[in-house]
Amino acid sequence: MKIYNSYQKKIENFVPIRRGQVKMYTCGPTVWSEVQLGNIRTILHSDIVARTFRFLGYEVENVMNITDLDDKIERAAISQNKSAGDISQKYTENFLKTLGLLNILLPKKITKATDYIKDQVFLIRVLEEKGFVYQTSDGLYFDTSRFSDYHKYVNQTGDTAVSRIGVSEEKLSKNDFALWKFLLPDEKRDLVYDSPWGRGYPGWHIECSAMVLRELGDTIDLHLGGEDLKMTHHPNEIAQSESVTGAKFVNYWMHVAFLNLKNEKMSKSLGNIVTISDLEEKDYNLISLRYYFLTSHYRSSLEFSYEGLDGAQKALNRLYNFASSVTLKEDTEFLTGFLEEFASKLSEDFSLPASLGVMWGMLASDHSEQEKLATLIRMDEVLGLRIIDYVGFQIPKEILELAKTRWVYKKQGIFDKADFLRREIESLGYEILDGKEEFKVKKKIENK
Repeated sequence: MKIYNSYQKKIENFVPIRRGQVKMYTCGPTVWSEVQLGNIRTILHSDIVARTFRFLGYEVENVMNITDLDDKIERAAISQNKSAGDISQKYTENFLKTLGLLNILLPKKITKATDYIKDQVFLIRVLEEKGFVYQTSDGLYFDTSRFSDYHKYVNQTGDTAVSRIGVSEEKLSKNDFALWKFLLPDEKRDLVYDSPWGRGYPGWHIECSAMVLRELGDTIDLHLGGEDLKMTHHPNEIAQSESVTGAKFVNYWMHVAFLNLKNEKMSKSLGNIVTISDLEEKDYNLISLRYYFLTSHYRSSLEFSYEGLDGAQKALNRLYNFASSVTLKEDTEFLTGFLEEFASKLSEDFSLPASLGVMWGMLASDHSEQEKLATLIRMDEVLGLRIIDYVGFQIPKEILELAKTRWVYKKQGIFDKADFLRREIESLGYEILDGKEEFKVKKKIENK
């Protein structure tokens, strides 16, 4: 397995900490509104990474966080006259539903920031004892000048980093970031906690470090997130985690490129987002979005368009039509050569477009339909397109009887009655494929 390590800026051979095992962490959503497709692209790639490692024989221990403690949640609660807990619960449930709709497998554990407050306080105290923390009137800050390698990760000159929860004029450097914010006299918040420094709430970055260190240990194999986290959030995770443990935090970093809309990054702040609800309103099979994302490499930005999604839907329907037209036997053998080539492409930094090319080449080969279907199902353990749902579909007896009657009419040249029965069968959700001497009935696959 070869992985592009974002901070090393090069392809590296993947060497796990423990042979045959992978510990990976994914930065999940902030649950203040419905997750947009750009965020989903990152989560889907995390699913592909975990599926790929399992396909290659690894045991995967994957954790994904949900940020349920954030200023955006507090503002949404005020605007909707609800509690912050109500907002985060609503959109956490919406996010988990989205995972199911896109056939994204649940990680081994999903962690919530509010469940790790004590861990965050503990880490801040350790950092304070080691001299990495200073206090201002509004909170505690990490002194990035004390972490000598910080510049290697932010890859920037001067004090240009941006804080997610506001900038204090008392900071020693704009790169310094909040570890704990004090509750100000006129500040109204639902989620506030006691600490050795007084009532307040943790900064954004310390949340992920607390969850990673507690659930996965001091050093993990792989950390994944969107490329918008590469310049600030992830360097800050590294700085505070390694300052606490004295150990390397992450061996391999992966950052998923932006999803664009009309040549701009899809972002709630820009007001140019598309959500799963938007696609549902247009009656798309949501697995078509999954296929759409698989057609581009995760390190390349992708321009979203409904025309592109329509193309993905048509390709997906070709797969479903093939699967529903073949009766699979239990003892059917895989096409091992194609599976090996498929795995080889996946091992080249998760090259999904090339892997899809192997799949389509396999389907166009002159091997038996049963062998191709068995191989496609095996490949789908990574692709996650739910091919198995269309295999071995049982045609209801009444549909078969109509089809047989229609075949008799056709052979007798009574075409008006044959056409009438064909239309009736199609209205019931099935279609007929006529051969020279026989016919097949299969479930109808709609374009949308």
